[in-house]
Amino acid sequence: VRGRCRGRCGAGAGLRVAMPGAVRTLCLAALLGALRAGGTELTLELPDSAQRCFHQELESGVKFTLDYQVISGGHYDVDCYVEDPNGKTIYQETKKQYDSFSHHTGAKGVYTFCFSNEFSTFSHKIVYFDFQVGDEPPILPDMNNRVTALTQLESACVTIHEMLKAVIDSQTHYRLREAQDRSRAEELNGRVSYWSVGETLILFVVSIGQVVLLKSFFTEKRPSSSGAGT
Repeated sequence: VRGRCRGRCGAGAGLRVAMPGAVRTLCLAALLGALRAGGTELTLELPDSAQRCFHQELESGVKFTLDYQVISGGHYDVDCYVEDPNGKTIYQETKKQYDSFSHHTGAKGVYTFCFSNEFSTFSHKIVYFDFQVGDEPPILPDMNNRVTALTQLESACVTIHEMLKAVIDSQTHYRLREAQDRSRAEELNGRVSYWSVGETLILFVVSIGQVVLLKSFFTEKRPSSSGAGT
């Protein structure tokens, strides 16, 4: 999962640039437009002994990236594989907790990526994945073809854009960690509760057994009637 700060991510790395209202609006629109890269984020439930597949039609020569992480269930592992339109497996990993895979398509067609929990017979998994297609477009027109230096406003837009990307990555990273930690805490709480109930039952059984045993020690046996007659 991408959750790292790149460059200046602290609060002290502030930018003081005076921007007119219209220019500020255009800059914000460019930033938001650049942040909307083609891709999908999804959290799915994966029952035991089950498999879930997704399909995406892609052009030739396009780069795509698949990031995934198991949030809860079992040992937090899952099988994953990716197939090209010809049915060839271009990526395959077994029992992975998280991973990232990038690939440039060699043929046009439908690409398939699947998550499998077939190796588990009772563990229910929750899996998060992020599927991104293509490279991120430049936030400014003709930015890659320019021969002159960026203006102060353009440099500010680029810096803000990088900071926003770092914030988005950090938020995703911490959301996944929080969900995973909550799942582990709930699982631990369930185990502690079951163990406490078991100890309580054992304590009652032992207490009743001790009472019965002590009572048998102090029970006076009366002589039989036949013995009294003789």
